[in-house]
Amino acid sequence: MSSLLDRKIDKRPDRVRLRGRILFLTEDPELIRRQLAGWDMPWDTANPAANPKLRDDISTDEITPAHICFFFDETLGEFPYTGLKCGGELPIKRGDVKRGGFVAAVSGKRRGKGSSREQSPYAERSAGIQLVIAENIERIYQQNCQNLGVLTSTNFGLIEKIRAGAEIPLSEFTQGQDDITRQIIEYGGLFPFNVARMQGKVFLPPIETGPRPMTIAEKIFAKHMVAAQPPAALEGSSRNSKLETRNFVRPGDSGFARADIRFSHEYVTPMAAIFFEHFVGKDAPVNDAGSILFFRDHLTFLDEVLSPEKRKMGLLDLATQLKLKQDEFGRSRGIKLHGELTDRKGSQGICHSLVLESYALPGQLIVGSDSHTPHSGAIGAVAFGIGTTDVFNSWFTRDVRVRVPESVKVVIRGRRRPNVTAKDFILKLLSLDYIKTGQALAKVTEYSGEAIEELSVDERATMTNMAAEIGGFTGIVAPDAKAVEFLMERRGMPRAAAEAMIAGLQSDAGAEYAHVIELDAATITPMVATPGDPGNGKFVRDLTVPIPVEIAYGGTCTAGKNEDMDMYARVLADALRQGRRVAESTKFFIQFGSQNTRDYCLRHGYIDVFQQAGAIVIEPSCGACINAGPGVSTRPDQVVISAQNRNFPGRSGPGQMYLASPLTVAASAVAGYIVEYEPAEAMEPAAAG
Repeated sequence: MSSLLDRKIDKRPDRVRLRGRILFLTEDPELIRRQLAGWDMPWDTANPAANPKLRDDISTDEITPAHICFFFDETLGEFPYTGLKCGGELPIKRGDVKRGGFVAAVSGKRRGKGSSREQSPYAERSAGIQLVIAENIERIYQQNCQNLGVLTSTNFGLIEKIRAGAEIPLSEFTQGQDDITRQIIEYGGLFPFNVARMQGKVFLPPIETGPRPMTIAEKIFAKHMVAAQPPAALEGSSRNSKLETRNFVRPGDSGFARADIRFSHEYVTPMAAIFFEHFVGKDAPVNDAGSILFFRDHLTFLDEVLSPEKRKMGLLDLATQLKLKQDEFGRSRGIKLHGELTDRKGSQGICHSLVLESYALPGQLIVGSDSHTPHSGAIGAVAFGIGTTDVFNSWFTRDVRVRVPESVKVVIRGRRRPNVTAKDFILKLLSLDYIKTGQALAKVTEYSGEAIEELSVDERATMTNMAAEIGGFTGIVAPDAKAVEFLMERRGMPRAAAEAMIAGLQSDAGAEYAHVIELDAATITPMVATPGDPGNGKFVRDLTVPIPVEIAYGGTCTAGKNEDMDMYARVLADALRQGRRVAESTKFFIQFGSQNTRDYCLRHGYIDVFQQAGAIVIEPSCGACINAGPGVSTRPDQVVISAQNRNFPGRSGPGQMYLASPLTVAASAVAGYIVEYEPAEAMEPAAAG
C-alpha cells in the first residue's frame, strides 16, 4: 500500500458545467416515454405547483432491481430505473437512459430509500447521470453518490442553470456539508480523498465538544473516533490509525470512526473486491482481517425462482461469479466466510442474524454492506449500513467516515396486547407523518419505554432492523437485563462480564433529541403495511373487505429469529389443536435466519409442528425478501403476506405484498385471508403428537 503515498491526486475543478439533458422521473409514464424519445420536458421553477407530479419514494430496488445487481461492472449503466413503477407501468427499458444523453435525474421526496446497494448510483453514473436532484435524499444513497463522485442537490433552481449551459460553482454541492464530506466531493469521491488523507493533504477537523449530556449513540461514537492526524500507519496491514477516544461529541461533529466489525455479503463483496484490487493493489492485504466477516446468504436459493428469461440473460452464471469472487478474495486475505452448507442446500445464516447471535457486543461500532445492519442495535451497539466504496475503503483504513447524527427518541409506554408484536410497533411508527415525510432521515432512532423494555433482544432486533425503513442512520436500544440474559444464553458469557459490559450504556438525563415520539402500546392492534411501501400502515381490523392470500412468508433477518419461530409455532400449534391446518388456497413458507435458529426449532419440536400444519420449511437464506428464493410472487395479481421488512414495487416479485407480524402472517396462512391472530388459552407451543 506504500504506493498510495506517491500517487498523484488532484481535486476536481471548482466550477462544473453539466452538458446534457435532464430526465424528470414523473408519476405519468407517458411523460417519461416522451423524454426517452427525445422531448425535453418543460419545468417551471418559479411555479412548482404547475409542474407534473414527480415520483416520490423511489427505492434502490426500483433504480436497480435485485437481479440487475448480479452485474458488478459498467454493464450496470444499461439498467438504471428499469424497475421504476409509474402509473402501474415500467416505462424505462434497458439502455434507454444511456441512449438518452441525460446528465441529471430529478425526482420528489425520499430519493434512494431502501437497500444500501451502491449498484444504484453506480448504474446511474455509468449511464451518464452526473447529478441527482430531489426534495430530500436518503442517507446511504446520498453517501454512495458522494463516494462515487455523483453530485446531489435539493436545489431545483439548478435545472435552469444546466439547461442554460451555465457553469455551477462546486460550492453549490458542498454548502451545508461537514468538512470531510465537502472534501470528498471536492476530490471526486471517497477513495481519492482517502489517498489524499494518507498523504496529509486533507483537513480533518478536530472535535472540540466540551462536557454535555449524551445519548447512548453519542457515547459510542465518542469512544470510536480516530485521531485527526494523517493515517500513515495504514501503510501496513497490521497497523491501525490511532483511536482518539473523545470524551464528548455532539450532532454535527465529523470524523472517522474505528469499526469493531466490518462485514459484507456476496451481493457487495465482489464489486468491493474489484475496486480494492484496482485502486489499492491486486495483492494488497486488508487491514486487520480478523475483524472482517464475509457471508454467502442472499442467493443460495436463486436457481429455484429465476425465470427462464433471466436465465437467458446469463444471470444465474453471474450470480455464481459473485460467490466465487467473494470466496477467492476472502481466502487470499484470511477473511472468515460464513458460507453455504455442505450437506444440504442453504447457508450458515443471514449476515445480520449471525452478527447479532455470535459477534455483536454492547458498545461496539459495526458496519455492514446492507441497510439492515442496524439489526445489532438490539444489543446496544451502533450498527449501520454502508455502500461498496465505504466497504473497500474500510478494508485498508479500518475506519469509516461519520458525521455524528441527531437522535429521535421513541417512547412506547404501557403494555402491549397479547397479539401485538414489535413488528406492529414498527409498522405503526412507519405510518406516522413525521417519518413518512422524511423528517427522521439520517437520524438515530433510540427506542425506549416500558413496552420496549419488555421485549426480548430478538424482538428488539425487529425494531432496530427496520430503522432502515425509517430512513434512519441506525436504531438502538439501551442494553439492560434482557441484554445480559442474551449474552449469557447465546454466548455463554459470565453474568459479571455481561453486566460490566453494559455499564454506562444508557442515555444521560438531559441528552438532546431532535424529536420525541410517544405511543401507548395499549392503543396499537395488529398492523399491516399495504402493498408498495412499509409506510402504508393500517390496522388489520380497518381492512374493509377480506383479502385472500396465496402466499404467506415468515423469515428473513427481520422475522427468522428464535422468537419469531416461537410465534409461528404458537399459531400453528393452536390450529392443530383445533383440527385446522394451513389453508388449501395458501402456501406458507417458514425460513430460518440461521442454523442456530434451526437447531432451536429442532430442540423445541417446532419443525414437526410446522410440517404437520402444512408449512414449507426452508434452510437459512435471504431468499424471497431479495426476490431470490421460495416465497416470491410470480403474477401481478398474486397477494402475499410477509413478515419481511419491505414491500417496495418488485422487491419480491410482481405481486401485491402486505407486511405483517409473524403472528398475523401465520394466522392469515391458516385462515387463507388476512386476519388478526386470536390467542387461544395461554399455553406453550407443543409438537403435534
